[in-house]
Amino acid sequence: MAATAAFREIQDVATDRAVFPPPSRNAKPVDRSAWIAAFHHVRDETERRAGPLSPEDQQVQSMADASPTKWHRAHTTWFFEQFLLREHLPGYTIYDERLHYLFNSYYVAAGPRQPRILRGLITRPTADDVAGYRAHVDRAVDALLSQASASALDAILPVLEIGLYHEQQHQELLITDILHAFAQNPLGPAYDAGWRFPRPVGAEGRSDLARGIVPIGHTGEGFSFDNESPRHEVLIQGGTIDRALVTNAQWLAFMADGGYTRPELWLSDGWIAAQAEGWEAPGYWRRDGVSEAEEISGRQAWASMTLAGIQPIDPALPVTHISYFEADAYARWAGRDLPTEFEWEVAAREDKLSDAFGLVWQWTRSAYTAYPGYRPVDGALGEYNGKFMSNQFVLRGSSVATAQGHARVEYRNFFYPHQRWQFTGLRLSDTRI
Repeated sequence: MAATAAFREIQDVATDRAVFPPPSRNAKPVDRSAWIAAFHHVRDETERRAGPLSPEDQQVQSMADASPTKWHRAHTTWFFEQFLLREHLPGYTIYDERLHYLFNSYYVAAGPRQPRILRGLITRPTADDVAGYRAHVDRAVDALLSQASASALDAILPVLEIGLYHEQQHQELLITDILHAFAQNPLGPAYDAGWRFPRPVGAEGRSDLARGIVPIGHTGEGFSFDNESPRHEVLIQGGTIDRALVTNAQWLAFMADGGYTRPELWLSDGWIAAQAEGWEAPGYWRRDGVSEAEEISGRQAWASMTLAGIQPIDPALPVTHISYFEADAYARWAGRDLPTEFEWEVAAREDKLSDAFGLVWQWTRSAYTAYPGYRPVDGALGEYNGKFMSNQFVLRGSSVATAQGHARVEYRNFFYPHQRWQFTGLRLSDTRI
């Protein structure tokens, strides 16, 4: 598949809407064909996203936080083999036991693993070998879903479901990780020469947030990750929240006013990070190829590495590839706040936000921690979210790279405050005291 066609399907939110998300696993009788279709939809999407990449592209690991495309393809396959097939398909033959060391990520209970920073050294198995691994596991999952008894499906479907959403998370990482790798290449290669960032479509202005106690978290309907529960009540102080995302034009004004050179705007750790990394603009912004007149005017002095290669900064688009530290500094410069994740959730549920989904993940000022009464699930899958509830911040919404059917109002994404290789942006709020 051509690169343009491959990524265009990512952005078409109407594509296969009936296929994913899969049906409720509580439905009786279970629609096996629908679950099989959902499984193949997700597995095929991973291959579509990898399709434009050469074997060399799929091998590269550009930093410790990123992983090679080949590793994403293999790890998501290992997930189904480890947690679904080994446990639930009698007589299943492991494809290659050695791969479990290479493609386990962080599941300590599942055994030892290749250090994350060394994933790019796994030249064997090859990309073609990984395709064979995926095909082996796909056939076995088909057999499992076709043959399992109705009672067995009660235990199978919850694992299958989390495996599908897990693979969608890696589909987004596949895109952001290869973008980071391509950004290190002086040639500025394009993943998809025809790709363009979607235009914001929302209204400007601010929406009111009423003061009060509100329920937060998963409602019990449909899929959720464990970190979205239990549902509980929180106090919203009240105030306003911007309908629109902060744009590149607004960010350029922050930069022109010395935003990256004024320590009074920054958290201490953020200032240290900005100085150590030499930040003077969002991630992937560069001054390459601008004329002297453009440099003097400052309006078109910046370009950015994108999935289409190096492109001029469009002032109307939402700013992206910023860290929590940068978002916090911008809010302080603007005399505003970042919303809490609870303010964001309430506003999104009440349809008070423009472009809440599909452009950029939005930083909140909420630390990533457990909801009251949270308990991880038993076994190795209990390591999925809970053990990371430290020193990170919550982002809400979804991005241009998020898979169709993956975003939800209660979804809690999380990253460390210095990280900015994801499609991360912000909107502002005001808290009424």
